[in-house]
Amino acid sequence: MKLRKVSTAVVAVASLSLALSACGGEKGGKGKDGDKIVIGIKYDQPGMGLKTQDGKFTGFDVDVARYVAKELGYTEDKIEFKQAPSAERENLISNGDVKFVAGTYTINDKRKAKVDFAGPYFMAHQDLLVRADDNTITKVEDLNSKKLCSVTGSTSAQNVKEKLAPKANLQTLGGYSECLNGLENKAVDALTTDGTILAGYAAQKENQGKFKLVGLKLSDEPYGIGLKKGDKDLQSKINAALEKMQKDGSWQKAVEANLGPANYKADPAPAITEKG
Repeated sequence: MKLRKVSTAVVAVASLSLALSACGGEKGGKGKDGDKIVIGIKYDQPGMGLKTQDGKFTGFDVDVARYVAKELGYTEDKIEFKQAPSAERENLISNGDVKFVAGTYTINDKRKAKVDFAGPYFMAHQDLLVRADDNTITKVEDLNSKKLCSVTGSTSAQNVKEKLAPKANLQTLGGYSECLNGLENKAVDALTTDGTILAGYAAQKENQGKFKLVGLKLSDEPYGIGLKKGDKDLQSKINAALEKMQKDGSWQKAVEANLGPANYKADPAPAITEKG
């Protein structure tokens, strides 16, 4: 008789634990209380996705993420941002650590094998950043015999070196800030990556007036919002939010606020093509 009571109690406790797990430990980018949304962004890209020293989040991608979250029904206090380094974006999405990622996330077939995308919401292009008083670099071929800087592992730098300016003296450093220092000190002649990222750095207060974008379009980089593969409902809702953001003027305002100080000339908002 006692054994039966103990067994019944164990079953009851196990059932309760499972119920609590289902409620509180839900993944899919929600907080433990189920009413928050976790969004992956970049923390180190001024103008696009930046966590400031006082803990605030700024940038065009951040503005897009906030707008989409609001359209999904989440108020500002229910949004939680999580750092999403380039190499970790697919894992964060697949594991349910974030609901979606908005972080200079170029849509391509390799990534689409692992995650789905909504958008695109922005068309970026690879460009060059040079000193404001430098008029010797106006086209990519001018990089031949010049010192070109980019970050270690950058596909942008290899694109220039292998295809566009094979005689360029390519130097790779640990971060964009190091390249900027080298550019300012004339240790290098140009920095290359997506124009949006370059514009963000050039627009920082401490850098204003020091650098300029050459204004080239060395590649097409359609930025999309990454989400779990097969979640067509979420994809559809995010696409609707992006379309609304374009139509009500919020998209253009976000571009001007975040990239305008660097005189970045953005392409018009792209047509949304990633649909279920």
